[in-house]
Amino acid sequence: MDGVKYIVAVASGKGGVGKSTITVNLALALSAQGYRVGVLDADIYGPSQAQMLGVREGVRPQATADNKFLPLEAHGLQAMSMAFMVNPRDAMVWRGPMVVGAFQQMLTQTQWDNLDFLLIDMPPGTGDIQLTLAQKVPVSGAVIVTTPQDIALLDARKGIEMFQKVNVPVLGVVENMSLYHCENCGHEAAIFGTGGGERIAEEYQTSVLGRLPLTLSIRELADSGRPSVISEPDSPVSQTFADIASQVAQSVRASGNDGPTISFSE
Repeated sequence: MDGVKYIVAVASGKGGVGKSTITVNLALALSAQGYRVGVLDADIYGPSQAQMLGVREGVRPQATADNKFLPLEAHGLQAMSMAFMVNPRDAMVWRGPMVVGAFQQMLTQTQWDNLDFLLIDMPPGTGDIQLTLAQKVPVSGAVIVTTPQDIALLDARKGIEMFQKVNVPVLGVVENMSLYHCENCGHEAAIFGTGGGERIAEEYQTSVLGRLPLTLSIRELADSGRPSVISEPDSPVSQTFADIASQVAQSVRASGNDGPTISFSE
């Protein structure tokens, strides 16, 4: 893709595991380390990056002379989302081909400005958007987000299997909501179980990039449009994101991956 050096998909097999929160904080952590970073919100039905980046409702991307979109800028990131195109309160009652068309348009007609990393916030599942991404652009790697819960791990496995089928390297697993931490009394509890990230990483010969707690502040700061990495840069949570960002950058740059190849069989 013009203007983009590396593309990293942030994916999960199911919704509700905090994938979008991980994406925006990972992007901000990469930016804090000196990289030029963009975020593409590929969740057409439920885009959330606009709110997490604090982009006001009704702000629209400008068009260039050659019929491309200029990404919006927020917190030093370049961003593109379906939420910039339509009223975010409107339900996208679209069939699959329309969704794929909208995704392809954002993917190929956004004029990114000299990015080191483009992070793609993938929708849940292993369907049309995922296959279109693998077919259309060279994806350098994928980060899988899961919770330790066995039900989440079932779907995370499908996400890993899907990327393996299209030869996209899985850079590692982020275990979100790994431990509940009460900010009032300090009590900790493994609400969603323990060891899920390690089990799936071992099964697929990858690594656990980091573990993030279930805390009120992560949710509040993302909802407010000022995620943890910029609001609390010295916190343990932000340090975890910095560690994850360093591992992702190192893995992508070391792999030299030129992207996936697609093969079909009967």
